[in-house]
Amino acid sequence: MLYMRAPSRALASGQALSAFHDVNEALGSPMKIKVERSALMKALSHVQNVVERRNTIPILANVLLRAKDGALTLAATDMEIAAVEQVPAEILRPGATTAPAATLYEIVRKLPEGASVELEHPGGDAQLALRSGRYATSLVCLPVEDFPALQEGALPHRFALKAGVLRELIDRTRFAISTEETRYYLNGVYLHVAESDGVRVLRAVATDGHRLARVEEDLPEGAAGMPGVIVPRKAVLELRKLLDDVPGQDLVEIALSDTKIRFAFGQITLTSKLIDGTFPDYDRVIPRDNDKLLRIAKKDFAEAVERVAAISSERSRPVKLAIARQGLTLSAASPDQGTASEEIDADRVEYDATPMEIGFQARYLRDITDQMADSARVEFKFHDGAAPTLIRAEGDPRAVYVLMPMRV
Repeated sequence: MLYMRAPSRALASGQALSAFHDVNEALGSPMKIKVERSALMKALSHVQNVVERRNTIPILANVLLRAKDGALTLAATDMEIAAVEQVPAEILRPGATTAPAATLYEIVRKLPEGASVELEHPGGDAQLALRSGRYATSLVCLPVEDFPALQEGALPHRFALKAGVLRELIDRTRFAISTEETRYYLNGVYLHVAESDGVRVLRAVATDGHRLARVEEDLPEGAAGMPGVIVPRKAVLELRKLLDDVPGQDLVEIALSDTKIRFAFGQITLTSKLIDGTFPDYDRVIPRDNDKLLRIAKKDFAEAVERVAAISSERSRPVKLAIARQGLTLSAASPDQGTASEEIDADRVEYDATPMEIGFQARYLRDITDQMADSARVEFKFHDGAAPTLIRAEGDPRAVYVLMPMRV
């Protein structure tokens, strides 16, 4: 393991973040709107991802719908994360209601392209009527007043990142987030201000104890005073899905406090509690004295790993690297399937140190090389076959990966 450190605090408690604003004005009021199917489906696909499929609180399976001022606002929360999105709509009667998120999404998704959707709720405990062309259905609603009236609180630290930059920070770190609940303080991405070669940067770090990903970008204006925060895994993954539809140059507004973080772009707002814990001192496990350097084309290496690892379906089966000046040999073995090996000649490998052997889990190697361009050369810095290995793309100091070897 890279390290293990006891947590200092439990998961953040107290009131959750704000999922909706000024909804009380519409409690129990009738609602009638018309909205384009494509816009409604897109918004539902975004917010319903936050909903937990299995929960003991029925209202958390619902999406909150509010019609007002020419827009339909949709909100969903699991009490840890809240997603809110607005879509243009023809408001025939302003009001608010709730509806089962997954069911509503599936119905709208199956309507024909270009359809118009009419939603009508008479108020009280009546059902929500949905009509589109000759199709009609009604959905059981839960009271609006049961939907959590959650408070966001002050978010004093504010800055903006380009969507493409934020996507890159997430893509280069999310695979290393731990899923081990006992070390909950590793169940997210640690976002903080750090110093790199005398320059302050915004840095994202994730680790599961076997591997570590550290990525940094130029420090955006307004971020200098932010606290170090751990953004939970679910929030990271949901944010990444939402960013798929955002042009890379568009700005994502980020606001945070010690306990919450909010991402806002376009008509979408995603707010999340932060993990209330202490992230380990990751810097001390990044190797400083690894003196054996291997350089190889990322594409050559990644494809060889894939072919050799195909001999075994076990995710934890190691791939062994036998490294020498004469070239690199990759090999794997499976008691049930057999063995596989591939040699990469010296003219495609740069290595000028004593021969050595080391093993890594194939999936971990793929996760790291997947973050690098096919045209890149990957650099490995080794100390010996048992010590952590430093990995990075040649000429890219922004991203550093540390990987623990496996016994082979």
